[in-house]
Amino acid sequence: MPKFVELWVYLSATPLFGLTATLVVYVLAQGFYTRFHQAAWANPVLWSVVTLASVLTATGVDYPTYFSGAQFIHFLLGPAVVALAWPLWERRAALRQHWRALLAAAVLGGGAASGSALLLGYLVDLPKEVVLSLAPKSVTAPVAMGIAEKIGGIPALAAVFAVVTGMVGALSGKALFDLLKVSTDPNGWMTRGFAMGTAAHGIGAARAMQVNVDAGAFAGLALGVQVVLASLLIPLVFRIF
Repeated sequence: MPKFVELWVYLSATPLFGLTATLVVYVLAQGFYTRFHQAAWANPVLWSVVTLASVLTATGVDYPTYFSGAQFIHFLLGPAVVALAWPLWERRAALRQHWRALLAAAVLGGGAASGSALLLGYLVDLPKEVVLSLAPKSVTAPVAMGIAEKIGGIPALAAVFAVVTGMVGALSGKALFDLLKVSTDPNGWMTRGFAMGTAAHGIGAARAMQVNVDAGAFAGLALGVQVVLASLLIPLVFRIF
């Protein structure tokens, strides 16, 4: 037992720990997700986060130590996002046909996501910094942190809100679309995907890609458009008002 403890202390202090733990946990979570036929509640991102957070808490490994290894996977996030452009390129005819409607949906959807969060935070009398941190909740976490810092929010809290928003969107999106009777023809998948990417950024886009490739392509587009619009418009609106 003492030798095992010594081995654990050694491994947990090296970059190998974060990398290995992330890969093993995600592979197991993906297997769990597949076993239950890709049910929304079995989302592998959700269970990977819960499992890794529990392991780090139980073992006392601090986040910087974990991230020293996980950063090698984090680096791949950029190429993965860029790769989303390929399925969209294959659907460029539909993009040319519907670009006006998609742009309008991006502006209105992003405004509704940000505005509703701000209104709810104000109505429940949250502290000002917390309310401001809610504004970029539907933008991917790194961008949300930068926006929050510019408008007087708390970057770390904005990242938490962004992740939670993505998780909620990924878990509830399909059920809401079915409830609203959004069709599953090609235009319906475009609508579902673009809405998911607008409201739930990268986590929602990943879920959309798993459900349908058309939905995933337009969810990736919505993710990118929201990054640009939110980065430009949210600080501008707060500067004006």
